Amino acid sequence: MDTTTPSTPIRPAAPAAVARSRGVERLVQGQPTSDGDGVKLTRVLTQPLQRRLDPFLMLDAFGSDAASDYLGGFPDHPHRGFETVTVMKAGRMRHRDSVGNVGLLEPGSVQWMTAGRGIVHSEMPEQEEGRMAGFQLWVNLAAADKMQPPAYRDVPPEAVPRFVRDDGVAVRVIAGATHGMTGAVTRPTTEPLVLDLELPPGRSIDVPIPAGHNAFVYAYGGATARVGDDAVPSEHMAVLANDPHAVGVRLAAPADAAAPVQLLLVAGRPLGEPIAQYGPFVMNDERQLRQAVEDFRRGVLAR
Repeated sequence: MDTTTPSTPIRPAAPAAVARSRGVERLVQGQPTSDGDGVKLTRVLTQPLQRRLDPFLMLDAFGSDAASDYLGGFPDHPHRGFETVTVMKAGRMRHRDSVGNVGLLEPGSVQWMTAGRGIVHSEMPEQEEGRMAGFQLWVNLAAADKMQPPAYRDVPPEAVPRFVRDDGVAVRVIAGATHGMTGAVTRPTTEPLVLDLELPPGRSIDVPIPAGHNAFVYAYGGATARVGDDAVPSEHMAVLANDPHAVGVRLAAPADAAAPVQLLLVAGRPLGEPIAQYGPFVMNDERQLRQAVEDFRRGVLAR
């Protein structure tokens, strides 16, 4: 694992240019909602897109300077059958779970939690003022892995590999590998690639993506981005077309942008399995969902 601090530029390996970039199949604007104890957020990837973006189940973006939008936090709640990835951009939250893990989410940190057969956890703010911002991504588990023991990993900011090109393009490699750099987390089966990118005005980057992997880009800051030949406004998700002749995607910031473009790029190998979801439980059929609910009610979900 590369543990270079974010302030240190690295010259990454330069992959071959993407001769044909994936295009944008559709644009999705997130919907305001709330979760936990009234935490306000934007739900970007919702259930109707789960099969199209398999293995990804959900993406929430949260960001507010108003403490009333986040102070309630996320008290104890269960999960079974998938993984959660929390990327903090601003603010501090404390994690506690039924396995005994305690961790701090702080600016630049990443939390990767595998719920497996079951875990109950909480994420509560450790601040009463200031900005709280970040993302939570849900990644499905294969049927054969859904009942594995739960696992948890905190990745502090300095342990998230990052490179900065000479032209100022900066990339944090949260999961997977790109440009010769392996990310903070690698996962089998779904092979997720999760990149947090910042592109100065007039700059671009080509990112290889296997042709068979589903992928999307979420623009979360700065000017309208260019994804292939398409414009993607801030706070929109671009579902990337599955083009068998495209070996990656070209991301760019307009030359006249007033500020760098900030993007989250997510790609992964689809499982191609049935998806059955009931709130915080994601299994393969209704019988398994009923069992998850019953296990939670009996207090044995996390045993």
